[in-house]
Amino acid sequence: MTVQPIRLFGDPVLRTPADAVVDFDKELRNLVKDLIETMRDEGGAGLAAPQLGVGLRVFSFDVDDVVGHIVNPVLSFPDEEEQDGPEGCLSIPGIYIDTKRRQNVVANGFNEFGDPVQLVGTGLMSRCVQHETDHLDGVLFLDRLDATARKEAMKQIRSAEWYDAAKPPTVKDSPHGRGVFGSGLFSPGR
Repeated sequence: MTVQPIRLFGDPVLRTPADAVVDFDKELRNLVKDLIETMRDEGGAGLAAPQLGVGLRVFSFDVDDVVGHIVNPVLSFPDEEEQDGPEGCLSIPGIYIDTKRRQNVVANGFNEFGDPVQLVGTGLMSRCVQHETDHLDGVLFLDRLDATARKEAMKQIRSAEWYDAAKPPTVKDSPHGRGVFGSGLFSPGR
């Protein structure tokens, strides 16, 4: 296990959809260990492989003393209930903006050995699973903000110590629609 550097907002890997994992091998198990170790070292609730520069569909989580990972997650939502609260990202350090998410989520995928797993989350776990799955699609939580909140977030980012004005990042509209309820990956029942 090795703590890895986290890619920051502006790095193209964060905007590139990740590939499905097809080989459940030692390399994947080492990636999972690196994700968990790096996430814990940074004090995060979750960390996706693209944040380490690896374009594979896997993320780790550590919410309410539940630590784990999921490979090739597919999300579904059991209801329409939503939550709105502060959200941050290890790739956008120090920035926290209220972001709407679904209150409840079911993630189906695999563990590091290729065995099927299901993660049922509510509240913070649901937010984490949605946030990390967004990373796997090249989407950042900033993409889910309305214009006013996005403008405020970009103002905070430009004044952040880590921001590099020579490589200004861009914010794009989410391919899943504004907010949580757009079409695509995040539609109920999918």
